[in-house]
Amino acid sequence: MSDWPLLSLATFLPLVGAAFIFLFANGEKEVADRNAKSVALLTTVLTLLVTLVIWANFDTSTAEFQFVEKHDWLADGIAYHMGVDGISLLFVVLSAFLLPICVLASWDAITERVREYMIAFLVLETMMIGVFSALDFVLFYLFFEGGLIPMFLIIGIWGGARRIYSTFKFFLYTLLGSVLLLLAIIYMYFEVGTTDIPTLMAHTFDFDIQRWLWLAMFASFAVKMPMWPVHTWLPDAHVEAPTAGSVILAGVLLKMGGYGFLRFSLPMLPLASEYFVPLIFTLSIIAVIYTSLVALMQEDMKKLIAYSSVAHMGFVTIGIFTFNTQGIEGGIFQMLSHGIISAALFLCVGVIYDRIHTREIARYGGLVNRMPIYAFTFMVFTLGAVGLPGTAGFVGEILVLVGAYQVSTWVAALASTGVILGAAYMLWLYRRVVFGKLEKDDLMDIVDMNRREIALFAPLVVLTIFMGFYPAPFLDVIHVSVDNLIEQYQASLQAAAGAGVTVAAN
Repeated sequence: MSDWPLLSLATFLPLVGAAFIFLFANGEKEVADRNAKSVALLTTVLTLLVTLVIWANFDTSTAEFQFVEKHDWLADGIAYHMGVDGISLLFVVLSAFLLPICVLASWDAITERVREYMIAFLVLETMMIGVFSALDFVLFYLFFEGGLIPMFLIIGIWGGARRIYSTFKFFLYTLLGSVLLLLAIIYMYFEVGTTDIPTLMAHTFDFDIQRWLWLAMFASFAVKMPMWPVHTWLPDAHVEAPTAGSVILAGVLLKMGGYGFLRFSLPMLPLASEYFVPLIFTLSIIAVIYTSLVALMQEDMKKLIAYSSVAHMGFVTIGIFTFNTQGIEGGIFQMLSHGIISAALFLCVGVIYDRIHTREIARYGGLVNRMPIYAFTFMVFTLGAVGLPGTAGFVGEILVLVGAYQVSTWVAALASTGVILGAAYMLWLYRRVVFGKLEKDDLMDIVDMNRREIALFAPLVVLTIFMGFYPAPFLDVIHVSVDNLIEQYQASLQAAAGAGVTVAAN
């Protein structure tokens, strides 16, 4: 089955669905809208099934790229090259898993321009899966930047009152960093003669050149994560985005920065990665502590969860740059668990926003009296975000802290304060919204989650708990590729030491 072009099928099937909606979902508005939603749901479910087939046939005993497809494309050295390894596979599955949930979440919430909305999400799915499957730097860049366009439209057309400001801020921040990434790709092409990712991984760049290339990549990936201080676009984008837009933004798009570090910065520029470790640790610890404190001060639910995402991504960058197995595996697992948990938290906000049409924390209270199923569901994801043992959030955080402790006890100690602050702001949010007396008049008639909403949350609840109690199926996929990455990194450092190159930061 590995001879089949499964990755191309998973990548471009959503595009086929988008074209089908564009061409055939016409006629009376109600019928056209229903048809568009049905086609989008069917397409995203089929895409998920294809990615699950890829996972089922994935060989976890090798670090080699699998399901590889390669065809001549633009010029010498620039090919259509696709493939996945243990680092990228689960992000492909995560992207495909969240899209049917986004379509269902939008089923009743979006009533205007439904066809265009569904097309935008299907195009976005193609771009996301393409990012994690591309084995050519130019191809990666096209997918990486292409995802900006549908997300720009989703926030700009179906977003809140300040959507235009938020979309332009989001677009300009991410595009500015990516211009430097493009310059790095052009330089690498002229030096090596190809943009093939496995070939670039095997090439040894001069240490001084590595530092400049690393900074160019960092400019793009740090904004995408987002790392402090280039994180300010994220809370604005989340607040104005429709619920499904926030789900994808938190669930997948933030992971592209971390994936970029793992796929490009570490294997291609190992000496520069080692050199800039103090910078990464400093920015990450500031992100963990500062954005957690900012989250404590928020009055808008979405803004609070958005700032918590920046803090969680701080854990991810600490884990990735520990250069040990626990740290890197913890960083990847943290991205996966955050993709599930924070996406679910934004859906939880969407459920009550659809009923009351406000996200202000002070407007709620006592919901457990009228919405017990919702209160339980919200509790599971709150505890997951806190990192309670037995939830997916715990596994990634503890692995990152173990990995960080091996490198620096100070980094581990300061990062662990983020766990305490995280518990403070998430439990404060939950108490204010769910517990207390039911006093607000407009909450007296609020109804609990319906069947569609329960069906929406059920797989997310199951995954959050399953990943917490039994993370082995996910870590087994990651393990061999991470070990291989660390071996190559250490070999590069030893070779540099043998050549008399001093790598440590001044």
